[in-house]
Order: sequence, then structure tokens, then C-alpha cells
Amino acid sequence: MEELIRTYYASQFEPELVKEISNVGTLVEVSEGDDLIKPGQFIKSMPLLLEGSIKILRPDADGNELLLYHLERGDTCAMTMTCCMGNTKSEIHAVAETNSKLLMIPIGKMEEWSSRFKTWRNFVFSSYHERMMELLDSIDNIAFNNMDDRLNRYLKDKMKILNSRHIHTTHRQIADDLHTSRVVISRLLKKMENEGEIALHRRFIEVL
Repeated sequence: MEELIRTYYASQFEPELVKEISNVGTLVEVSEGDDLIKPGQFIKSMPLLLEGSIKILRPDADGNELLLYHLERGDTCAMTMTCCMGNTKSEIHAVAETNSKLLMIPIGKMEEWSSRFKTWRNFVFSSYHERMMELLDSIDNIAFNNMDDRLNRYLKDKMKILNSRHIHTTHRQIADDLHTSRVVISRLLKKMENEGEIALHRRFIEVL
């Protein structure tokens, strides 16, 4: 375990902290589509994402969900940390977008390490800042961009996360993530195909 953690965090954390993380962390592997956190749950540990991608969604009162941001290798979730520190129920839904590996850290260690290790404290503050910037970016995207622009950005983000021009998803899933209807997404995707930006295949979208 320690060797695995050193692979990802040796340049970021002190050797003593790496050792402690290996002693208390629990390695969890999840498959694409698995739920990691559901709304209403109490969160007992904080995730460090070692491999893969996690999408963070915000549900509304009707059960619809809006994509807030993605977590990638080396990231953690600011909202998860907030729930941990405040001992409050989760207001987000975290879903594995790809097969992923996470290291779960007990919440009791968060405050302890923040006082003992400068690198951990910097990591936590940096994570809060990055997630806040992504949230503001999402708000700007919703408020100021039309659905054409939001869809185009969504596909580019997906392509970056998956490191592939082939995006295996459904029109319904895109519509759910962007909080719109499947009909609207299908129409816009067809428009993008006609303009030579993408190619629509039976089970995936190819970005050209």
C-alpha cells in the first residue's frame, strides 16, 4: 500500500504523511456506473482518487441531477470534506464515470493531519479552491452559455477525461447530466454531425 501511495503522492506529501496514509487508508476499487456517495448519506471517510474519473452531481427536489464537476487522478471532493468536517448529510451524488481506484481516509485524520502536516493543509485548501473555481465555471456555463455551447464543452471535457475521441454514452445520459431533455440533445448532436464536428455511431459518439 505504501508503495502505491508513494507513486501518486511522494512529490506532494512528506514521507511521514505518506506512511500514515498507508496505515489508515482503505483501497477501494469501483466499476463504471457505481455509486460512491448518495444524497442523504452521512460521510465517514474522505476519498483520494488514485485512478479513473468520478462525476459529482447535484440532485433537485424532483430527482433530476445536474453535473457540477469531475474528479480526476489526484483530486478529492471539497463537498465531501465539508460534510465530513460538519458531520452533515451529503447533498451530492458521486458516480464512477470510469473504473476507478480510491483511497478512503477516515474523517478523524483530516483535522489531525491539517495541524501536523503543512503539505496536507495546503492540499486541502488547494482542493477547496479548485472545486470552487469549477463550481463557478459550471454556474457561468449554465447562466451565460446556450445549450449548443454547453454540449460542445461537455463533449470536450469527456474526451479529455477518457483520453479518447470515442465517447461511450447515451443521449439520455448526456441530457441528464446537462439537465435538459433527450430530444434537445439528440437534435443538437445531429446538428453537430451535419456540421462535421462529430460522428454518431450506434453505441458511441466520435469527436472529429
